[in-house]
Amino acid sequence: MTCHSVAQIRRAEQSALAAGASLMPLAGAAAAAFVAQRVRPGGTILAVAGPGNNGGDAVVAATRLRALGYSVQVLLPSDPASLPADAAAAWAGWLASGGQRLVTLPAERPDLLIDGMFGIGLNRPLDAYWQALVDTINGWRVPVLALDVPSGIDADSGAALGRPVLATWTLSFIATARGLTRIGPGREAAGECHLDTLGVSMPPDDAAG
Repeated sequence: MTCHSVAQIRRAEQSALAAGASLMPLAGAAAAAFVAQRVRPGGTILAVAGPGNNGGDAVVAATRLRALGYSVQVLLPSDPASLPADAAAAWAGWLASGGQRLVTLPAERPDLLIDGMFGIGLNRPLDAYWQALVDTINGWRVPVLALDVPSGIDADSGAALGRPVLATWTLSFIATARGLTRIGPGREAAGECHLDTLGVSMPPDDAAG
């Protein structure tokens, strides 16, 4: 499996954005299509959205799945006013579709959970709140789709930054992070790895591996 560092993926992402690409809608659509292939029509989905653009990807996916007739809830623990611009736009789209905000996990376990808490940029241990949330999710033992990398994994080294989300599948965008391919916690937490490049090419001077 070809893999890249976080810095290489970020460079490709920035180049695509500078060229006018709109990546969050593409990532959200890819995640929604992935879920729709694995959950029966009308099934229940919970998207857990973090404070950054990984959360925005999850919110876009939730909005699209809601439009497809799924029963979808979004847990957004962070203040929506603090979201970065693209994620804030995604959140506005969710609310405009009739979606609501959860601030605690629902009592009912979903058919599938989307992990959009933290993406490839996490470089510190999960704090007490997020760790407790991850532990509860892992205890549910429901299918989990992690976006980019399972939350709680260092995308470069594959090291565990606390007790990570134990994903059923990981859907990487643009390129697969190195931490998912090295023997250790990253590979173990990722489950089955998939990639959607979103039509973005890695720069030729960024050697893979």
